[in-house]
Amino acid sequence: MKLEKIRVEVVNCAKTFPDGTRGLLPTNLTIEPGEVIALLGPSGCGKTTLLRLLAGLESADEGSRIVFGDQDVTRRPVEKRGVGMVFQNYALFPQMSVEANIGYGLTIRGVPAHERQKAVGELIDLVRLNGLEKKRPAELSGGQRQRVALARAVAVRPRILLLDEPLAALDAKLKESLRVELAELLRRLGTTAVHVTHDQQEALAIADRLAVMHAGTIVQIGDGESIYRKPTHPFVAQFLGRVNTLKRDADALANGVLRLGGNSVPCPEALRAHHSVMLRPEDVQLGPMQEGCALARVEQRVFLGDRVQFRVSTEGQEPLLVEMHGHSPYQVGNTVGISIDPDRLLPTVEISS
Repeated sequence: MKLEKIRVEVVNCAKTFPDGTRGLLPTNLTIEPGEVIALLGPSGCGKTTLLRLLAGLESADEGSRIVFGDQDVTRRPVEKRGVGMVFQNYALFPQMSVEANIGYGLTIRGVPAHERQKAVGELIDLVRLNGLEKKRPAELSGGQRQRVALARAVAVRPRILLLDEPLAALDAKLKESLRVELAELLRRLGTTAVHVTHDQQEALAIADRLAVMHAGTIVQIGDGESIYRKPTHPFVAQFLGRVNTLKRDADALANGVLRLGGNSVPCPEALRAHHSVMLRPEDVQLGPMQEGCALARVEQRVFLGDRVQFRVSTEGQEPLLVEMHGHSPYQVGNTVGISIDPDRLLPTVEISS
């Protein structure tokens, strides 16, 4: 089954609710044909509002514009937009078989039986549900139900696929395995897709690009690695992973250094005017004490299986969070050497009021 790949343009799109609440501030977003983009952020950031505006489930403020391909759909009702939706509870019909669920949208559109059977058969092959055609949702695993919901959503050949927290109801272990499966399914389907989630790992695993949202607006867009390594907004740095904030006093600023554990670390030229900088926990290294090295004391050790998380105190800074491989030997009370790569330092960016 070949699906249409369209470009989606969101131009100056905003939503004000009847009580005056601004659900979404004026927002611009371009989604390329066949791209999977994640709207990522905490509850109340505007991501679900934007998804509902794309779907036509909410009406946008005057001056907003939403374009699918070459068609302005801003004022079009949901049934005329050609969207497919997958919800977090999948919303499958419990009394229907897998094939009946997948073909439901085609049935209510009056598609002839032979065409419907052909389309459903193609989708069952595509999402690898062969042999389960007669099963009901209660007889399926979480991953299988997810595949049924996806197949049903794309059976009507939507112009854009919208996924609203599709893994939110699952336990952590199942979610971890299914996000890989979901990413693979979306690539096989090839359609333009918008995936709403508050789970950063899910967004990183599934999406081509992330649009990180905060306080009703998109604060940064890019591929996961670029956003993680080069956040341009303090919220992005703190929400997408963990981050330490390192302060620099007047003397450190004057000398172009960062004070850490009794030592001075050269500050990159681009950061020399910053009164504080940020650093990811995995970019801090602990090692044996050596003459002239910076020192830290281990205050807390948490074993997390594949890695160990430390909280260490060090002269000149607030306690730092450090993450190292799971075989790291250091224990609470140990004094250790501490080092950082200055090239891993991130700027702190002031939030505009």
